[in-house]
Parts: sequence; C-alpha cells; structure tokens
Amino acid sequence: MNSLIRLVRVPALITLGVTLLRLIGELRNWSPTFFNREAGGGGAIVGIAWLVPIFGIYFALKLSQPGTAPLKAGKTVLCAVAGLAAFFVIGFGGMRILGLDPNSPSLKSLVLFIVASVVSAIIAYAGSPALGKVLFAYGLAARIPVALVMLVAMFGNWGTHYDVAPPNFPQMSVFARWLIIGLVPQLTLWIAYTLAVGCLFGGIVLALFRRKTALQPA
Repeated sequence: MNSLIRLVRVPALITLGVTLLRLIGELRNWSPTFFNREAGGGGAIVGIAWLVPIFGIYFALKLSQPGTAPLKAGKTVLCAVAGLAAFFVIGFGGMRILGLDPNSPSLKSLVLFIVASVVSAIIAYAGSPALGKVLFAYGLAARIPVALVMLVAMFGNWGTHYDVAPPNFPQMSVFARWLIIGLVPQLTLWIAYTLAVGCLFGGIVLALFRRKTALQPA
C-alpha cells in the first residue's frame, strides 16, 4: 500500500493542479480553446484527460524496472483495446438496440454506460493487474476531487463545465443532478477511461522499449 501511494502521489498532485488551473481559467473566462466552459468541456487543451496516456506510460515503465514482476506488454495492449471496444459496443451499440436518443439523457442510457464502463474496466485490468491496480488508484485520486469540485460548482451555479448540464437535461435538484452527471460518471466512465487508455499507451511504449532494448548489440 505504501509503495502504491508513493507511486501515485506525485501524478495525483499534478492532476489536482491541472484541475484547479482549469477551474480558475473557466471562472476568469480565459480562452475557450484552453478552458472550454460548455457542458462536458470536451476538447479543451487544459484538462486532466490528456494526462492519462502520459501517466499510463510513466506507471508502466516504473513497474517494469528490474526487481519487479514483468508486465506482459502484448496482453496489456490487447486487453486495453478489448476494453475500449466493449465500452463502445455495450454503450453505443446498446443505445442503438434499445432505440435510445443520444441527445436525450435518460436513466436507461445512464445504466447502460455504467455497465459498459464496469465491463471495460474489468477487461483492461485483466490484461495487467499490476498496472491496472496503479491506474485504478490514480483514477480515484484524479476523479474524486473533480466530483467534489462539481458539487460545489453546481450549488454555486458558477457557469463552468463542472456545473453546466447537457442540453435537454431534465430539471431536478442540485444533488440529484450531481449524482447523475457528476459523481457517477467520474467514478465509472472516467475510471474505465483511465484504466483502458492508460494500459493501452503503457503497454505500447513498454513493447517498443523492450524491442529497442532487444535490438541493441550486446
């Protein structure tokens, strides 16, 4: 447990710093290219989603150092890809089968994507439990603060992507809205993203690193 905390601590602090920087940038109406205030906030240059590939690589290389259990790069990548595929098949495929409108949020679509996220995370984790455990811990350390920021932002009605509801979202209490578009997605969809994408990039770089090492003359 102590080694896990030491490994995750600095990346978690960096991620928290980026979260706070983004919040400040949105509150001060800085460039939307860097600080997108719209619902979901997708595509903003300043965001913690971009850190997942970087720290996935970092964790994989740390865990592959001499004296540690070797990670199977091929299996890690394969399961990460399978996890991502499962998410899209179950989530978006399920919506198509059930005839759900992606532009109209509903309880059915929420449950569907929770299931998709859990299945995706389990598959990605199975490819490399050692890396998956670290990424899961990092995901919690990264996403719990975001969920808390969203709660405060919603009560304060700050007008940031942390509290703006998607189009056509039904009227409900602040706490209920936070559960549906804040807490639940942060602890399911984004954890699954962290595991699958982190394992994918970590496994790819690990495979390339080992191939390069093997090709070097003795």
